[in-house]
Amino acid sequence: MSEPRPQAPLIDAEEDLAPAPPVAAARRRLLAHPALVLLGIVLASLNMRAALAGVSPLVGEIGDHFHLAATASSLVTTIPLVFMGLGSIAAPRLARRWGTEAVLCGALVLLCGGILLRVAPPVVALFVGCALVGTAIALLNVLMPGLIKRDFPERAASMTALYSTAMILGATVSAASAVPLEEALGGWQGSLVSWSLLAAVAAAVWLPQALLARRGTHHGEAAATRRPAAEGAERGLLRTPLAWQVTLFMGVQSLIAYVCIAWMPTIFTDGGMSKSGAGLVYSFYTLVQMAGSFVVPILAGRLRDQRLLAVGVVLLMAAGVTGLLVAPVAGAWLWATLMGVAQGGTLGLALTMMVLRTKDSHTAARLSGMAQTWGYLVASVGPFALGAVHQATDGWTLPVALLLVACAGLVLLGLGAGRDRRI
Repeated sequence: MSEPRPQAPLIDAEEDLAPAPPVAAARRRLLAHPALVLLGIVLASLNMRAALAGVSPLVGEIGDHFHLAATASSLVTTIPLVFMGLGSIAAPRLARRWGTEAVLCGALVLLCGGILLRVAPPVVALFVGCALVGTAIALLNVLMPGLIKRDFPERAASMTALYSTAMILGATVSAASAVPLEEALGGWQGSLVSWSLLAAVAAAVWLPQALLARRGTHHGEAAATRRPAAEGAERGLLRTPLAWQVTLFMGVQSLIAYVCIAWMPTIFTDGGMSKSGAGLVYSFYTLVQMAGSFVVPILAGRLRDQRLLAVGVVLLMAAGVTGLLVAPVAGAWLWATLMGVAQGGTLGLALTMMVLRTKDSHTAARLSGMAQTWGYLVASVGPFALGAVHQATDGWTLPVALLLVACAGLVLLGLGAGRDRRI
């Protein structure tokens, strides 16, 4: 089996993004220089997790400022996840209507606005801003891999690696700098607002590309007329157990990831670690995810059956969660390493299985859309639910133990999704 391109199917509108041959040549003549496109991809990718990761070390301060209980504070990370799922549904339609570049530029403007709105005085602005941030990230999530596959077809694998690495790098830098920026800028508001600058710069880079693309082609409307019966295909997937196993594997691993985004630094600080130390450990956890997300998909592509690999990666995750339960501060760096490598691995495996479990690119695209929509909605339950359990028990023992239950479920889903079957 050839080496997989795990990120490629993360686009419900993959076929919509491919212009008809006569249009493609004119479009290439009109589009910006490839270096500008490359810069736009890197800048957009840096934004795709930074606005979320930078919140985690500051959840306590945000909650204190607005006098929010733990359950309400978790909405700061839960609301973006909900809208990341819902926004995934709208992304393909918007791309067909307005063009991919225009939607990407608009998503970055929306992201900038959502980041700014989160620090406005009324608490309702915080939650509305979170919704806008989640919607913007959903559009970037869905459209960026398809853009890479369309504009860099001969270098799709290397460009996907660049895209995913930049995404993790943005999250790592955001998490590591959240507390220092808070101290330097006089509060959590300044720390969060600073990331609007990166979104604004990225939008400025995409603006001329969006204008050129709109002048050069109306491929969105043409593609819409070429669409197959997408609704029937989606209904078929919803009746397929294997599709649900892949979807729920994506969802449960995302649930664990976003619980860590929401609460990992708080678990450390509640255990006695300094706020800056907790931020460093969390940023290291984010950084080492790159190792798992690079190695595991390559291994998965060399195997016909990925069940053993799935079990091994999840057990690595469970070992880190167990350490977090038993001695959260004493072994913090070790637990962060185990959980980070495993988290990157489960994400890479989930994306790879969308390719390996399907027979053609169209089915892979539809499965990706299903997994991304439902997966983020499943994930959105995690931060809120564990925040509620923490508030009810006034401790982290039961919430972290529930992560072990999630790991057990992930093993079962991996045993189903990892089978050598095709949809």
